Amino acid sequence: MCKDKVTGWELSNRKIFDEIVMSYEKVRWEYPDGLFADIIQYSGPGRGKKALEIGAGTGKATTPILDAGYVVTAVEMGKNMSEFLLEKFKDYGNFSVITSTFEDVSLDDTDYDLIYAASSFHWVDAEIGCPKVFGLLKKGGVFALFRNNPVPAIGEELYEDLQTVYEKYYYSYYVTKERPSKKSRDDFMKPSEIRRRFGFDCLERYGFCDVTMKLYDSTRTYSADEYLELLDTFSDHKSLPVDHRKALYEGVKEVILKHGGYHKVDYVFQLYMGRKPILQTDRFILQK
Repeated sequence: MCKDKVTGWELSNRKIFDEIVMSYEKVRWEYPDGLFADIIQYSGPGRGKKALEIGAGTGKATTPILDAGYVVTAVEMGKNMSEFLLEKFKDYGNFSVITSTFEDVSLDDTDYDLIYAASSFHWVDAEIGCPKVFGLLKKGGVFALFRNNPVPAIGEELYEDLQTVYEKYYYSYYVTKERPSKKSRDDFMKPSEIRRRFGFDCLERYGFCDVTMKLYDSTRTYSADEYLELLDTFSDHKSLPVDHRKALYEGVKEVILKHGGYHKVDYVFQLYMGRKPILQTDRFILQK
């Protein structure tokens, strides 16, 4: 692969996460309580309903769905991640895991009430994944996608100093990548951001109706070491050549220490949901 074509987000890199299970569990973000409340309100009370989680990772988004009463089947491609999930949720009688990619998994059930993916669906081939989700849902069933997005702090001194380090050690390798740009909250609602964050244009194209998006704000402050631990769970950072990655991390740490030892990051979480039509006419009207 030519250097100018490399992004760090190639599908082959989704295997990386199975090598960093404990780091992933330790430093990856938690999702807002309100996000899960909105999923459950949209999908309906969960007691006895069936849910399928795509790319469960270490179960960062699993507990609230289990606690709502859903019977959850997790599809997780990593063997180490799957073993971690089984141990983490061993006291739940309503949890099981299948070790497979979502594209390849064979499922007996085709009437799920809820299928969801937390910061994982961009690792799925959407042209396979979206129709597959549609086929696995019962009529009226819900597809919920969500993820977090750091908000570029354009103009802030610490952030700009970090960008100088990234220009030297990150963008010198990922030469075709776009630089972060200033975003308003409304920008995350745009179709271009749906494609960028989830890997496809819109849920309507795959037959879903009652489509909605909600946003949630969050802030987290990291020490220099915590922030480096977080960066090292990102596939594009893990995929850098060792010399680039080492120099990048050293530069990032130096900048954070220079600015007091802590780095505050603002996040916008996107929740993007659609429903499989109950009536065929609903889908027909939507696609006209």
